Amino acid sequence: MPAQLLVSIVEIGCFFALIALSYLIVLYGAGFFHFALGPYAMFSALGAAYLLAVEEWPLWLACMLGVAVATLLSVLTELLVVRPIEKRARGEELPSLIAVVAVMFAVSQLGGWLFGRRPLPGRPWIDFHEPIEWGSAVISGQSVATLLVTLALFGALAAWLRWSRYGQWLRAVGENQQAARTMGFPVARIRLVAFAVGGLIAGVAGPLFSSKAGVSFESGLSYSLFGFIALVIGGTGSVWGPLAGGLFLAALQIAASYLFGSASLNYATLLAAVLFFAFRPEGLFARRVRH
Repeated sequence: MPAQLLVSIVEIGCFFALIALSYLIVLYGAGFFHFALGPYAMFSALGAAYLLAVEEWPLWLACMLGVAVATLLSVLTELLVVRPIEKRARGEELPSLIAVVAVMFAVSQLGGWLFGRRPLPGRPWIDFHEPIEWGSAVISGQSVATLLVTLALFGALAAWLRWSRYGQWLRAVGENQQAARTMGFPVARIRLVAFAVGGLIAGVAGPLFSSKAGVSFESGLSYSLFGFIALVIGGTGSVWGPLAGGLFLAALQIAASYLFGSASLNYATLLAAVLFFAFRPEGLFARRVRH
């Protein structure tokens, strides 16, 4: 495989991994699959790209606003959608999941209405005057930025979950909300923190990746799908599982496209999902069950 494809695997795999990580943190803290995080990443990227291209905002300010909006949307999803529906449904998840799927489509259409239905280009976070040459591959500043930001977010989240009080509480609430409530943990607040952190990670992932592939109002649905499959592959047993799953999925997609053409990408993705669901549903990093 050409070296340039390895660079693409890292770039795309890091993006998949960040979306999967945003899923994981909400799953840990609330026991809920927050599928709207893909469209929230799209909304952050599309909004930032619009402010950069049309309003000529500084890069850092446009991206910060995109991240803030994605975080706010995730928090509002918990407060206005998931929490009230779970309360009325007496804890059943299916009604909330259906409502969040509706939110996914609503946010996608809202993005198209606000920022236009044409794809918009992103802007590199780091722009080298001369790209780095690695054998036959050329490494851009944005490739370096994507890798560094991804590793920083994974490392920071791993440390937060392990060493901070809220991080430890979050894991406890995700494993058994009723027991955590009985022990006096602030369950509602911890769930809100999980949704906020998940939205923040998705909000960073969108603008970070848009400089490579651009972004449109339809991108969010594919973000959700690929992030979910990356989480399935990586598993929920370790905070690093999404990173392994994202890189695995990206490698599979790029190898399939290189060998069999771009039309095979979706088939390869579906095959990976089916195989892991059938033969290793716990993923590469299985979650330990406490007795």
